[in-house]
Amino acid sequence: MSYVDPRIRQIPGDDTSVPAPYFHESEDPNAYAGPEPMSDPAPVEGGKGRRRAGRGRKPQGGGRAGRNLPAAIAVGVSLGLIVLASLLIQPVALLAVLVVASGVGAWEMARALSTTGANPPLIPLIAGSVLMTGLAWFEGADALVLGLLVTVGAAVLWRLADGPAAVRRDFTPSVLIAVYGPFLLSFAAMLVRMDETDGPLMVVCTLVAVVLSDTGGYAAGVFLGKHPMAPKISPKKSWEGFAGSVTAAAIGSGALLFFLLDVPVHWGLLFGAVISVVAVLGDLAESMLKRDLRVKDMSNLLPGHGGLMDRLDSILFAVPTAYLLFSIITPS
Repeated sequence: MSYVDPRIRQIPGDDTSVPAPYFHESEDPNAYAGPEPMSDPAPVEGGKGRRRAGRGRKPQGGGRAGRNLPAAIAVGVSLGLIVLASLLIQPVALLAVLVVASGVGAWEMARALSTTGANPPLIPLIAGSVLMTGLAWFEGADALVLGLLVTVGAAVLWRLADGPAAVRRDFTPSVLIAVYGPFLLSFAAMLVRMDETDGPLMVVCTLVAVVLSDTGGYAAGVFLGKHPMAPKISPKKSWEGFAGSVTAAAIGSGALLFFLLDVPVHWGLLFGAVISVVAVLGDLAESMLKRDLRVKDMSNLLPGHGGLMDRLDSILFAVPTAYLLFSIITPS
């Protein structure tokens, strides 16, 4: 998942829905992004400078980053409850949740990529996202790969009607949309279907590991962060925060997998550490993508959060990794 940077000034592509987890103090004056200018601006009419005149004003939306914090909390809690209810009450309901999420993700990606001049065909991509999710749920990994190929092929044929130039322009964006959202998210369906009894708990453990990674990274970054991790991609992430992410996810997963799934503690520690690493990579990947596209959020669909893909960035990488790990570490 992405993290909100509490700064007022933002670099295009930064997510600003929650505090940055890997905060570090930058010594580069060009990297300064604090809430006030570094030097006093020229005075304005009336004898007050901008800084003094702006004191006491609150950012619109109720949050330090210009976000509506109550709305962000309400939306986040609601999404979490929907997923948990679908898993713990009636797991087949997760199929509907995944279908909707895949379709919305395809739409958001197409919308964001259109800023580059691309025009990926939305109808075959959304239809393909539904196809991939259903095949993953009912038939498994081989059928999922087949669904991906069918989706890409349908997108190519759709664009072929506009000529070879349209195919060349939109082929790569179409593949990116099909893979980055629906294909990766479909592994959650296979994870549920991996075991009739423990499948839903495996998804819960994966999501908890991602949450622990986010929380541990934020706490360690705020109190210990000094060394920037990827300043050109996400300026506020630090290596200390990354260590906090891995530690929190490993310890929490070690306990959770032991009590819920009877997995030995050492396997649980490994599971949490690996999930944390790929979750951070997923967050950095989307930050880099949004910087290249020069967009702040994938959409404005979710109040206080941006787009659905802004909330799924870490999970998208974590779910297929969890599927692979659980196929190795769970008792046969």
